[in-house]
Amino acid sequence: MATRVGRYTIRLDHPPSVMGYASIVGKKEGEGPLADEFDQIEEDTSFGEKTWEKAESRMQSDTLNKALRKANITPGTVDIIFAGDLLNQCISTSYGLRESGIPFAGLYGACSTMSESLAMASVFVEGGFANVAAALTSSHFCSAERQYRLPLEYGGQRSPTAQWTVTGSGAVILNKEGDGPYIRELTFGRIVDLGIKDLSNMGAAMAPAAADTLQHYFDDTGISPDSFDLIVSGDLGIVGSNLLRQLLQKEGVTLGANYNDCGLIIYDRDKQDVHAGGSGCGCAASVLCSHILNNMKSGNLHEVLFMATGVLMSPTSVQQGQSIPSVAHAVHLSTSR
Repeated sequence: MATRVGRYTIRLDHPPSVMGYASIVGKKEGEGPLADEFDQIEEDTSFGEKTWEKAESRMQSDTLNKALRKANITPGTVDIIFAGDLLNQCISTSYGLRESGIPFAGLYGACSTMSESLAMASVFVEGGFANVAAALTSSHFCSAERQYRLPLEYGGQRSPTAQWTVTGSGAVILNKEGDGPYIRELTFGRIVDLGIKDLSNMGAAMAPAAADTLQHYFDDTGISPDSFDLIVSGDLGIVGSNLLRQLLQKEGVTLGANYNDCGLIIYDRDKQDVHAGGSGCGCAASVLCSHILNNMKSGNLHEVLFMATGVLMSPTSVQQGQSIPSVAHAVHLSTSR
């Protein structure tokens, strides 16, 4: 059974195993440094659909089906799926999964949804409530821009702190048994709000929550940062990543060369116009379900602390002048049980 370690962390005594995973991304992501690691790069960012929202739903559905095929199972084998996205009422997910027939638990953790869904799926498998569980999320640049900012046709200028919402999706299938990688520990973060109100500076809004969660993980477990081959945050970009290092340094925690951010891994900031880096639910999801898990499967990575970060605001809250709360959840993946 799972064991609570400290105030925020759960240790899984019989860690669930990753039995399959898949990632699908758009054209811009396919032009970045991870091009050879994604399962599919879709040159048509509309995915053959008439709207951007339908395109994102199609991307989620295709990603799940690809992960199921790689795991060599059917949808009927999956006991429950935890999934969500960025759009109002999580419509990308609910419309994308409505034909799957899988029991569905919808989540909204904004860009933290990949680690949140992975953690929830792990708890269900570890607790015996599911033999097979899935975790899934997505984001689409065009659907996110339409909802949160301005129509693309407006052509507004972006600030240097702005990030590019990844068009991408990632899915992980977990099983009670398997050859790994395994989910060892989970740290559920708390909501943190240091008063950031700039909608174009998500990195600054999310960094305090990321620092809070990492601090709690290290305090709860007694594990040091240098024990990991990779500590990776979800989508802080260059601004948030630098702030994270500074915030933890003040608490006596030093992140070394083993720290990176999915928003900096997925794009080449020198060659691609993404300003501060990548963001969106699909950022952490597509990097996890390609680059990270691929390297764990090949033996290049053994211990990974994966932490997706999300802002918990809406266009309405920002228009009303409210600050931007954020949250981060951490998942320890290991090649050994």
